[in-house]
Amino acid sequence: MIETRQLTKRYGGFTAVDAITFKVEPGQVLGFLGPNGAGKSTTMKMLAGFLAPTSGSATVAGFDVETHPLEAKRALGYLPEGAPSYGEMSVREFLEFVADIRELKGERRWQRIDDVVERLSLERVLEQPIDTLSKGFKRRVGLAGSILHDPKVLILDEPTDGLDPNQKQEVRTLINSMARDKTIIISTHILEEVHAVCSRAVIIAGGRVLADATPAELEARSRYHQAVSLTAANVQQAREALARVADIASLELDPQDNRLTAFPKPGRSIFVAVSDALKAQGVAVRELALEPGRLDEVFRTVTQGAAGKEART
Repeated sequence: MIETRQLTKRYGGFTAVDAITFKVEPGQVLGFLGPNGAGKSTTMKMLAGFLAPTSGSATVAGFDVETHPLEAKRALGYLPEGAPSYGEMSVREFLEFVADIRELKGERRWQRIDDVVERLSLERVLEQPIDTLSKGFKRRVGLAGSILHDPKVLILDEPTDGLDPNQKQEVRTLINSMARDKTIIISTHILEEVHAVCSRAVIIAGGRVLADATPAELEARSRYHQAVSLTAANVQQAREALARVADIASLELDPQDNRLTAFPKPGRSIFVAVSDALKAQGVAVRELALEPGRLDEVFRTVTQGAAGKEART
C-alpha cells in the first residue's frame, strides 16, 4: 500500500532525506521514529504529495505520488505536523469544507461527518471557531479531517501531540481499530506510542534508515534484553546473593529508584537462577521482573552511533 524506492530530498548541498527505501503492507501500523531533524516530516510530506522528491519514487495504493497525484491523494488521509487548519472556521464548517473537497455527497457525506465527530468526541465544540480550541482539540479536529473520507492509507505526523493521557488513549484506540483495514504510518518521537499501536518501527537519523524491525525485535537489541531487575528491602543483601550466580555477567544499581539489574552472560537465561538465589538467602523482594529490552536505549544507541559516525567522516 505504501512503497518508497531510494526516496531522496535535497535542499542545495543539504540532504534531508537520503535514499530511503521501505514498504508498508495492508494492516500494518508503521512507527516512523527519529530525533528532531532526522527527516521524518520531510518523508511524510513527500508521501503525501506536498513536496516533490529530488530523486527516487513513492507510491500510495499503487499510484505514483508524482505521476498520478490525484489518485494517490484520494486513497490517502494525511495529518500534517501541527494539524494546520482554517482557524476562523467552526469545527462543523471545517469538516463540511473537507467533505466538499473530498467530494462526499448525499447520505454518505452526513454519515461520515457524524462518524468522525463521534469517534473524536467533537460534539461539544462543533460550533466553536477552531482558533478558540485547545491544542488537543485542534489535533483531534485535524485527525477527524484526515479520516473523513475513510481512506485506505493514513499518514499521521505526531497524532497525539498536545493530548492529555486520556485523549492519547482514545486516539490510540481509534488507530488500533482502524488498523484492521488500513495501512498507517505514524511519525512520532514518543516511544510509548510504538508499544501502544505499532506493529513495526523504522528508525531514521540524518535522513537515513538505521533500523527496520518489529518493536520486539528492536528490544532484543537492547543490553537489557533478558536481564532481570528487582527491588529489595535490603539491596546489599540482594547483591551478595546474586554475586554467587555463575551466569550473571554484571550487576547495576539505579540510584534513582534503587532498582538492581542483573545482566546475563551471552546466551544465558538467569531468571530462575536469580529467583532461587534470592530465596535461598532469604532476601525480601518487592518486585522481580524479566526485562524484554528497552526501546529508548536502542533508540539512543542507534541514533547517537550514527551521529558519531557522521562527525568522524
